[in-house]
Amino acid sequence: MTMLAEHPRTVFVGQSMRFKGQTMFPTFHAVPMDKRIELPVVEDFQMGFCTGLALEGFIPVSVYPRWDFLILAANQLVNHLDKLPLMGDFRPKVIIRVGIGPKVPLDPGPQHTQDHTAAFRLILKTVEVLEIRTAKEVLPCYEYALACRGSSLVIEHLEKYLA
Repeated sequence: MTMLAEHPRTVFVGQSMRFKGQTMFPTFHAVPMDKRIELPVVEDFQMGFCTGLALEGFIPVSVYPRWDFLILAANQLVNHLDKLPLMGDFRPKVIIRVGIGPKVPLDPGPQHTQDHTAAFRLILKTVEVLEIRTAKEVLPCYEYALACRGSSLVIEHLEKYLA
């Protein structure tokens, strides 16, 4: 996140951006507070908001701590952000960060540990789906997401943060 935060057009959007509350929070330690936008749990709005920011030249990093939350934003992701490049000269860049919830040391249940990566690979036409499986892949993956022309959906396995 440090590398992304150094880019002048990035802004970080989601829940627990400014306050503790989810597994990814420690990864934002080097992101300046003025680049963080804390939102309540309004997943669909968040994705639409980030699409609008991207159309205005920002590069939003839209954070969903679990796939289960991103499912609620699927309307904006699938029907709007993903389809804009097919409808004209639009190429918004949103970096969507989503986590697959860990089942240890405490299993939070099926609503917070689902993995919809395969389904979204089939659904999305222009948003690139990237998956991080090891610590060595983190920086190259986000460098690629920042450098590529369009939007990216980056999936992280949150059990890696518990080691």
